[in-house]
Amino acid sequence: MPVDNYTSLYMFGCVCLALMLGYPVAYTLAGTALIFATGGVLFGSFDPSFLSALPGRLFGTIGNITLIAVPLFIMMGVVLEKSRVAEELLENMAKAFAGLRGGLGISVVVVGALLAASTGIVGATVVTMGLLSLPSMMKRGYDPALATGTICATGTLGQIIPPSIALVLLGDILSSAYQQAQLSMNVFNPKTVSVGDLFMGALLPGLLLVTLYIAYLSAYAWVRPHHAPAVQDEEPISIWQLLRGLLPPMLLIMAVLGSILSGAATPTEAAGVGAVGALLLAFGKRQMNRERLQSVVTNTLEVTCMVFMILIGAALFSLVFRGFGGEELISHYFESMPGGVMGATLVVMLVIFLLGFILDFIEITFVVVPIVGPILLAMGVDPIWLGIMIAINLQTSFLTPPFGFALFYLRGVAPEEVPTGAIYRGVIPFIIIQLLVLGLLVAWPGLATWLPHLLKQ
Repeated sequence: MPVDNYTSLYMFGCVCLALMLGYPVAYTLAGTALIFATGGVLFGSFDPSFLSALPGRLFGTIGNITLIAVPLFIMMGVVLEKSRVAEELLENMAKAFAGLRGGLGISVVVVGALLAASTGIVGATVVTMGLLSLPSMMKRGYDPALATGTICATGTLGQIIPPSIALVLLGDILSSAYQQAQLSMNVFNPKTVSVGDLFMGALLPGLLLVTLYIAYLSAYAWVRPHHAPAVQDEEPISIWQLLRGLLPPMLLIMAVLGSILSGAATPTEAAGVGAVGALLLAFGKRQMNRERLQSVVTNTLEVTCMVFMILIGAALFSLVFRGFGGEELISHYFESMPGGVMGATLVVMLVIFLLGFILDFIEITFVVVPIVGPILLAMGVDPIWLGIMIAINLQTSFLTPPFGFALFYLRGVAPEEVPTGAIYRGVIPFIIIQLLVLGLLVAWPGLATWLPHLLKQ
């Protein structure tokens, strides 16, 4: 049967165009795939037997225990967001750092990192931190560019700091891609990359990013003290008050992450512990009532349905993409590309970076990674290193003007007196920091792979 090798690329281009026009992601993926498949069947360029694999894939998704962690982690983040835990923590941290130049900015980074780790969704963290901290920073004389840049950058930490939904989804997709790459080389390896491996691999780069953010804020406040002044109007806080606000969410995240890293629990089991622990924490602080609980359940259901509808649409899209020979076409280009493995990886990172302007991490994880992942892994790329590179790359894309998602989210909740140009200027130093970390990962892949290999021994 004759196959037009470029039809798969046309299909991908149509999806990007439809998404830019504002059509829903899940229906765009599935609808475009069905339209091209129908045309391919009519013109004899597509084998309809490819679609017969769709029910098996969907049942495989239903039976995938790892993906049960998604709604549980979502629920954990929504509970912490709606129960004033983050607000109380920010107030206490701001008081603790009140005497330092840039102390309020540092407290935003610390609290934002904890919230990002528990929420894992860029939009939710940026909006929450924007509503909580931006008015306070502006009131205390912070430069608008510094304040907005700090909030945007902190909000994107949910891409890389475990436990995060992005890493759960990426780990599941990379696991399938790794197995596919092994089979393509006639190698059977029962051990594959897991979500826990990605959590371990992301720990050091995530902490490095937080450390560099704090270092930048400290240096900025030292050079320009009037743009990041010390807060003088806060009442002193006792150690007990600080620990009362800091310890509960810290212990919750440490229990979730520690149980995964130690091997005591799977990511799904740890997500269950996190969701129940967040509810107990909210009820214990008397910040949860029937209305808030109903809102938590509704929000969790909405986000979970969105994720799995995109997963279904992406499954159909990838089947049709392979049916038109898209995977062979990309594999051929990668193999003939100058620079070998590194050249192919660089091109993939550039494409993912650009797609981050129009697609969320969920779409990119479900659509792009299954296409390029098996090819790169078959070329010898470490799956853990690749996953961390993709996560930080997307984090950088979501920050980059003029299309970064985080910028749009903050613009939606920022007061009118904060110009859009200030938001764009404010994120530039943080983009440079993230590019520096990406460069360090290229130079020293062990930054991502050392801890997983050490803990597996």
